[in-house]
Amino acid sequence: MDQYLDFEKPIADLETKIGELRDYSTDSVDFSSEIQKLEKKADKLKVEVYSNLTRWQRTQLARHANRPYSLDYIDRIFTDFQQLHGDRAFADDFALIGGLARLDGMPVMIIGHQKGRDTKENIRRNFGMPNPEGYRKALRVMEMANQFGLPIFTFVDTPGAFPGIGAEERGQAEAIARNLREMAMLKVPVIVTVTGEGGSGGALAIAVGNRVMMMQYSVYAVISPEGCAAILWNDGAKGDQAAEALRLTAADVDSLGTVIDEVVPEPMGGVHQDHDVAAETLKTYLLKHLTELEAYSPDELVEQRYQRFRAMAEFEEPQD
Repeated sequence: MDQYLDFEKPIADLETKIGELRDYSTDSVDFSSEIQKLEKKADKLKVEVYSNLTRWQRTQLARHANRPYSLDYIDRIFTDFQQLHGDRAFADDFALIGGLARLDGMPVMIIGHQKGRDTKENIRRNFGMPNPEGYRKALRVMEMANQFGLPIFTFVDTPGAFPGIGAEERGQAEAIARNLREMAMLKVPVIVTVTGEGGSGGALAIAVGNRVMMMQYSVYAVISPEGCAAILWNDGAKGDQAAEALRLTAADVDSLGTVIDEVVPEPMGGVHQDHDVAAETLKTYLLKHLTELEAYSPDELVEQRYQRFRAMAEFEEPQD
């Protein structure tokens, strides 16, 4: 792991010492027993740290720079990925990708938010925040999947839809609203995975699914902690307090009962520790849910999707 978060510094210090002892070890000087002790200590410390994370720390993990993005999962889970470009109206939005692929030989359609690994790529991909043309491209891909009867897999990882003036001028709200409506009526299986950040309508625009999963250290909320803090306390720096109030972690969302179907476990310390293991685990869950949904007829898929989102609200009638 190249980058450490603040709460991971004690682990980083131990791993640095272990690395130094390995470098100093020679045929005549053997540090294997000391290395073994430090490794046991590091493993114990990892369990202690990652078992007691605050909601803000989990948010930081969801945003980790080395966390796998949509293309990383696609490369490891699917084959023959052919990316489709453009919304046929304005431009190609690189913050949102989509295209055809195969899952164990089965043709499928994939849609996902995509962030960048460095400053240049992040600017190109707008830090994973799509403009309206991104959501219209996603809709075009979904309509194609619906036409040819292909299952749809979406990967959610965005702080939210881009709030710029140009985006508003080109109909950001309308693009998101249309996606919500059209996704609700798709007659093919739709399986959604929140892999990192699930921010507001920017996430929901590709997250109306028959099955919705969250990675263990992902987050899902109506607004980012910083945005919430700016509204409530006029201070975006109070994101840690807002994260506690939002209850945005996978465990929090799962406790609601109807918003998501499953939490996908991550390797100790998060998926950025081992992309291959993370992808292998996620693939197992994707195949399981796809197999279950294959038993549904097209009309049953629409009805099931409708009922799951209807069940997310609770109503109380006033007593006379």
